[in-house]
Amino acid sequence: METLVRFLIGGAAVSLFALLGDLLRPKGFAGLFAAAPSVALATLAIAGVAEGRAYATREARSMAAGEIAFIGYAVGCVYLLGARRTRTGPTSALVPLAWGVIAASLYLGALR
Repeated sequence: METLVRFLIGGAAVSLFALLGDLLRPKGFAGLFAAAPSVALATLAIAGVAEGRAYATREARSMAAGEIAFIGYAVGCVYLLGARRTRTGPTSALVPLAWGVIAASLYLGALR
């Protein structure tokens, strides 16, 4: 039953975010409103109901830390591939390490 609820809430949220992505300009913003944020919101809503507010709060902090780490990953990709013109293979193999370092640092420094 929980899976069905996640599916319905996530589907509704994806539809809403897709609509926002179509309405906003430039079209590059559409990617910001893809499936991941809506699935995260559905997961938090269900966690809040099923596990309580404290659990949902911890999950939200973890999601925020993961997003900060992802921003570091994205900036690293843009810098290395765009500005430095590095090769795609080595860059795509090494830049996820930056995400891991940032995420681990946030976990050990702020979330633990």
